[in-house]
Amino acid sequence: MLSEKSAQTVRATLPVVGAAIEQITGSFYSRLFAAHPELLRDLFNRGNQADGSQKQALAGSIAAFASALVNHPDERPDAMLARIAHKHASLGVTGPQYQVVHDHLFAAIVEVLGEAVTPEVAEAWEEVYWLMANALIALEQRLYEESGTRGERRPYTVVSRTAETADVATFLLRPADGGPVPSHRPGQYVSVQVELADGAHQIRQYSLSGRPEGGLQITVKRVAGDPAGEVSTHLHRHADEGTVLLVSAPFGDVQLADEDRPVVLASAGIGCTPIIGMLAHLAGTGAPRKVIAVHGDRQESAHAFREEFGRLVAKLPDAEAHVWYEHPEGEWPVDRTGRVDLTGLAVPADAVAYLCGPLPFMRAVRTQLLEAGVPAADIHYEVFGPDMWLGR
Repeated sequence: MLSEKSAQTVRATLPVVGAAIEQITGSFYSRLFAAHPELLRDLFNRGNQADGSQKQALAGSIAAFASALVNHPDERPDAMLARIAHKHASLGVTGPQYQVVHDHLFAAIVEVLGEAVTPEVAEAWEEVYWLMANALIALEQRLYEESGTRGERRPYTVVSRTAETADVATFLLRPADGGPVPSHRPGQYVSVQVELADGAHQIRQYSLSGRPEGGLQITVKRVAGDPAGEVSTHLHRHADEGTVLLVSAPFGDVQLADEDRPVVLASAGIGCTPIIGMLAHLAGTGAPRKVIAVHGDRQESAHAFREEFGRLVAKLPDAEAHVWYEHPEGEWPVDRTGRVDLTGLAVPADAVAYLCGPLPFMRAVRTQLLEAGVPAADIHYEVFGPDMWLGR
């Protein structure tokens, strides 16, 4: 909890800091990477740095955390912290790195805001930072203990590769040492690290897209452009049977819960990967609960796991499937052409929902679910890349 003195200062300066927060984070990253170029080369996503999305995500998380502290002093934004902690744990972030971030972040604040950063203001925002940092350090420590790792990645061998579409491939991975596969929940992801041609060791997170025996399964869409798609392109070009990849333990706060309530599983595009993993779990356990499975895509040939989607839904005793294509390649019902629209579906108000796909898709589906009476707390989402959508 923020001290009353600091809360008053943060409340008074939040508009000024908030207005300059993207400039502050821009300066922060410039300073950080100048002092520690290895972090950009081997830890931070160079694609997210290039398009500015990481800067926006950091700015949003700081502003959201500070706002929560002053507007809801008796509540900690645990959902936001858990999401960040799982991402950090999958990357192997360590406690001492928070001091490095602190030093460059506060130097950036002073650079941007100048004389407005009085000792009182600096002290208040220091308190905000360490409340957030220490909470994350504790959460990440717990995740490391539960996974039996310290964030290190383990060698896995590609034992098979399957083309799902022209630009989507599924890789079945098994531990190279023949050891046990770590336990995981439907909806979680792993980090995969590869060495690129320039010597950088870049890391990307991929959802677990199935439940194979004795291994882990990820599905990767090849993304055009460099550096945005440098890891996915590398995997498509070089990860064949026998290739060894460095893979983290599974992490991720969006996990399908085993319960009796109806469930809505909604995806678009490559967002189908965690959703197909959830469907596989439901089908494999013979779940009797009501399941509404929804997917949207450009066209049939772009729909990864199209046949698997139908097969898994058919195995469930009380499930229905709804698919929309924006540009169908053949005959397709008019009311299923275009973007996903849940307004015509009978969505139970006591349903729990899991969403994955582009942000506009998830915002639209979330709004429709809220209008159907599903509480905001029961709508969970997974974002590929920095999470710039913190409204829940």
